[in-house]
Amino acid sequence: MARHGRIEAGVGEPDGRVRVGLISDSHIPSAMRTLPEQVFHAFRGVELILHAGDIYSASALDHLEELAPVLAVGDATDQAIGQPRVERRRLVAIHGMHIGMIHKLDLPGIPGDVFPGMIARDMTPSATMDGAMRRVFGRPVQVCVFGDTHHELLEWHEGVLVINPGSPTLPRQMMRLGTVATLEVTSAGVSAELHQLTDFPGALPRYH
Repeated sequence: MARHGRIEAGVGEPDGRVRVGLISDSHIPSAMRTLPEQVFHAFRGVELILHAGDIYSASALDHLEELAPVLAVGDATDQAIGQPRVERRRLVAIHGMHIGMIHKLDLPGIPGDVFPGMIARDMTPSATMDGAMRRVFGRPVQVCVFGDTHHELLEWHEGVLVINPGSPTLPRQMMRLGTVATLEVTSAGVSAELHQLTDFPGALPRYH
């Protein structure tokens, strides 16, 4: 299990690698007017972008779509952007790997938000990740992407890669550059990496 860095699952030779950008809790324009340019450096070369909610404005999706197609989830506020751009939950299949995405993840035995380390520590002992994912997404998934907490998370549990990319604009509710993530998918498995935006070039963003 890992909170930071890179995590991989699956063995075998890559077969048509697909790189996916993962972002959540961008809060545009309430946090800042536009997404920080570091996001676009981190997502260079992605073929799809998944946004896990708290988008606030369709302009954030428009900006991301200059790089790659975007699929998003969110609560009622985000869903006002309109379907099919924003759904309450999503299932995406790439090379036979199923990715489930939802803004707020609810798991048995965890009464509130899911923070790093809580799945292993607090989830109901009799519950399984397979059962929890079926309850959330209606089927088993290999990857679960969620947001809401503003805390980056990258953990492996019972065959499920669980990722919260954090927030690029308000990490841990602080006004500074935060994090995004990337996911690589092949028919052999999946790998994911968290990215600190301060590691990429670009001007420092101005907050309201």
